[in-house]
Amino acid sequence: MTLREMIKPLPYPLKQGIKYVYGLLPPRMRYGRVFWETYNFLQESQWWSREKLEEYQMQQLSKLLHHAYENVPYYRRTFDEWGIKPKDICNFDDMRKLPFLTKDIVRDNLEQLLARNYPRSKLRYVTTGGSLGTPLGFYEEKGVSDLREWAFMLMLWERVGFNIGARSVVLRGNVVRHAHKGKLWEYDPVSRSLILSSFHMNEDALREYVARIRQFAPAFIQAYPSAITILAEYMKTNRLEPFGSVKALLCGSENLYPWQRALLEEVFRCRVYSWYGHTEKAVLAGECEENSYYHIFPEYGFVEIIGKDGKPAKPGELGEIVATGFNNYACPFIRYRTGDLAVVAADKRCSCGRNYQLIERIEGREQEYLVAKDGSLVPLAPVLFSIHDPEWSRVKKVQFVQFEPGRVTYVS
Repeated sequence: MTLREMIKPLPYPLKQGIKYVYGLLPPRMRYGRVFWETYNFLQESQWWSREKLEEYQMQQLSKLLHHAYENVPYYRRTFDEWGIKPKDICNFDDMRKLPFLTKDIVRDNLEQLLARNYPRSKLRYVTTGGSLGTPLGFYEEKGVSDLREWAFMLMLWERVGFNIGARSVVLRGNVVRHAHKGKLWEYDPVSRSLILSSFHMNEDALREYVARIRQFAPAFIQAYPSAITILAEYMKTNRLEPFGSVKALLCGSENLYPWQRALLEEVFRCRVYSWYGHTEKAVLAGECEENSYYHIFPEYGFVEIIGKDGKPAKPGELGEIVATGFNNYACPFIRYRTGDLAVVAADKRCSCGRNYQLIERIEGREQEYLVAKDGSLVPLAPVLFSIHDPEWSRVKKVQFVQFEPGRVTYVS
């Protein structure tokens, strides 16, 4: 049983007390072997040659495909139906012999997608937020998937100076426990983060948020672009000074539009850093120290950008992101159609020195807002991404319809 599972049913004060004690432990003890093995590996592999990275990817693909064929009923059946064996995949082009995995396939075949050599006791059920209106449920390995993910995320954020223990403000989809009582923030002693509710961004709340952030003096702000934009527009309208302690804004889970980047840089006067990933953990990419191109982690998975003709998209061409993740053997995602679109960068290499595949921009995650009764805007991303109840995965499609402030109808 993980620490999260142990403390979840406890009363809030006791839970917070345990978190404070846990937060005092040195990082080496707190994150454990899986995290540090992944992190130390990435410290070295990020500087590998392109040839060595490709060799590593082929080894991982071969290992994953053999595992899937031997242990995952869905892939055994599908590969046999298509007349394919894992040994037939000898290079990256051969991956196109395999069929796509879609959200509907995952939803309709979830039990058959579970690896039989993983006991249920080691699995954790998770759901996506349904940012494209299509929520999804699947399984991952307890105490493994999240720690690997955090190692990759730390590698991304380190590019702009982040480190374990850095004080951060979080303005994402987190539900603040006492928001219904008017307290729209809470402190997480484990991550040393001040969490602000992105569901209550009216004039009064924004005024309070600015004061709280100044008092907290964070080094970083983690945010949905839609949420941090509301704060930036408020600060610009009221001619408020930037937060002197903030080194960078860490923006993810939505498109970051050029006009937003310009606004955020103007208001906060710091680096605006953007990254891309999803709950399914099949692809992860982020900017580097040198430019705003997304660098795809080859150690995280194998990514294809597929054009409308089903062939690899050319530089400057828009294509769908199709990903094969290396970090979830319990419920593998092989050639998974993400539904997100990307433009392959014309530049083959980056001056940062990493030999990673580059993406010029990512499309497909539009920003939308709900209008509260008082006229303030509520970013839709927190509404969607924070819905991770098991029942949510039974919904195939969802659409929010609003005709008047303060009232919303959803159709599923």
